[in-house]
Amino acid sequence: MKLDGVRVLDLSRFLPGPYMGMLLADHGAEVIKIEHGSGEPTRYFGPEVEGFTTYFRNTQRGKLSVKLNLKEDEGVHIFLKLAEQTDIIIDSFRPGVVDRLGIGYEAVVKRNPGIIFCSLSAFGQTGEMSTRPSHDLGAQAITGVLSLGSRGADDTALPASPTADVALGSLALVGIMMALYRRETSGRGDYLDMSMTDSLMSWTPHILSEVIANNAAPNLGRERLYGGAAFYNIYETSDGRRLVLSGSEMTFVENLLNALKRPDLIPLCEKPWGEAQKPVKEFLRRTFLTRTLSEWSEWFSERSVCWAPVLELDEAWEQKFLRERGIISKGKDGVERVGTPVRFLNEPGAPSDELPTVGEDTQQVLGQVGYDPSDYDRLVEEGVC
Repeated sequence: MKLDGVRVLDLSRFLPGPYMGMLLADHGAEVIKIEHGSGEPTRYFGPEVEGFTTYFRNTQRGKLSVKLNLKEDEGVHIFLKLAEQTDIIIDSFRPGVVDRLGIGYEAVVKRNPGIIFCSLSAFGQTGEMSTRPSHDLGAQAITGVLSLGSRGADDTALPASPTADVALGSLALVGIMMALYRRETSGRGDYLDMSMTDSLMSWTPHILSEVIANNAAPNLGRERLYGGAAFYNIYETSDGRRLVLSGSEMTFVENLLNALKRPDLIPLCEKPWGEAQKPVKEFLRRTFLTRTLSEWSEWFSERSVCWAPVLELDEAWEQKFLRERGIISKGKDGVERVGTPVRFLNEPGAPSDELPTVGEDTQQVLGQVGYDPSDYDRLVEEGVC
């Protein structure tokens, strides 16, 4: 696989780093998860299937688990020994913590100039916000992204997905791959300072026009992606279900409005989003209320229009095409899991069936840096492992 021979030490927890580390493991990297105490918090989030929570299953598969107390001098010594034989380190501690522990970039790069050290945080390693704690929701709020899911000042909804977490993990993966590529010619690694706020702000070019041009918040009712476009909107059906129109190109507009015998409305969809398209939205609202979602699904099946049913998550999970694509697959234990989304024709990823218990691989990994079984027993007794 693409990353055979690459070793990763994963100090991260929760979603961004573990998700990124799992993608590395899916494509052949040896990912060693460093845990302490009861281990990764998501081991205990939500229901278990065959001994592991589904959250843990879909962020931690294919990793080795090493139990290591980094507040002990020998724990730090062991970590640095492992870092000498490592390509990538991922950490999600608060800024400054790894340096205080003695395992930060400056300590590691002295031993391993080729190390790629990726620090994940809410607000970055520098700046006045750097030491402030937060998770995904705080990053979405402070970047203004959370407000984009509201229908008014008093009606801000919780986000449908942890976008800041996923943006951070995805862009950090891109940065790590860039650093690996550059190391091939320079021989040196690098340090990545990746934050949720930086990542999420970089995902807003579609909605920043009014902010940059006029120093004003966008009027969401006039924006294409936020309700201003008749053909990029959500509509209710007669059985209380919903469907979406998801493409406002004129080809799709013409195909639908001609089929619904309302070609007179087509010119309105060529006008700016917002007030001008209200008559079209009102016609579509009334029209979609005349049939059930199932009936509309059958009706749309013969027409070239961007549309989709609004499914519950369990309904979405049952769709055949997701299994055909491999984004849902079944492990050897019979439990379905989310597959790897990075797809290659040559050397495709191969999600592992292995899930580690806390510290399961500690003795094996420590053996690679000179610790024998008797040393391991001593380290356990002393609380280092």
